[in-house]
Amino acid sequence: MKEGKMTAKSKKTEELEQQIGELTMVLQRVRADFENYRKRVEGDLARAKQVGEDKAIMKILPLIDVLEKATASVPAEIAENSWVVGIVGARKNLDKLMSELKLQIIDAKVGGDFNPDLHHAVQFDEGDGEKEVIAEVLQNGYKYGDAILRPAMVRVTRG
Repeated sequence: MKEGKMTAKSKKTEELEQQIGELTMVLQRVRADFENYRKRVEGDLARAKQVGEDKAIMKILPLIDVLEKATASVPAEIAENSWVVGIVGARKNLDKLMSELKLQIIDAKVGGDFNPDLHHAVQFDEGDGEKEVIAEVLQNGYKYGDAILRPAMVRVTRG
C-alpha cells in the first residue's frame, strides 16, 4: 500500500513540476513580449521626438535665411544704427541657438567642389575645367546632426 501512495505522490509531483515548467515558459514569453514592447515604444517615442524637432527647425529656416541676408551686407554708414545693431545681435543669438541645437550650415563655398549629396544645383554653367565647382551660393543648406534638412542651393560651373 505504501508503494501505491508513493506512486500517486510522484505522479502528482511530476504533474506539478510539469505545470511549473509550463508556467515558467509562459512567464518567459510574457517577459520577452514586454521587453520587445518596451523597446518598440522607446523607439517610437525617439522617432516622434526627432520628427517634431525636424519640423520645428524646418519652420525657423526661413527666419534664419532672412537674418543671414539682412546681416550679410550692412552698409558701413548705418552699421552703428541701433536697429542694425539689434538685428546683428539677434543673428548672433540665433547662431548660438543653432549651435546648441547642433544645427550646422552645410559647407558650400564659391570655388569649392560640388557635392550632389549636400548641394542642389539650380543652374549649371559650362566651363573649361575638369570638375564641377560652386560658382555661387544662392541659399545655405543645413544639417541637423547627420541628417540633411535642406541642401545648399548653388550655381555650378566647370572649373
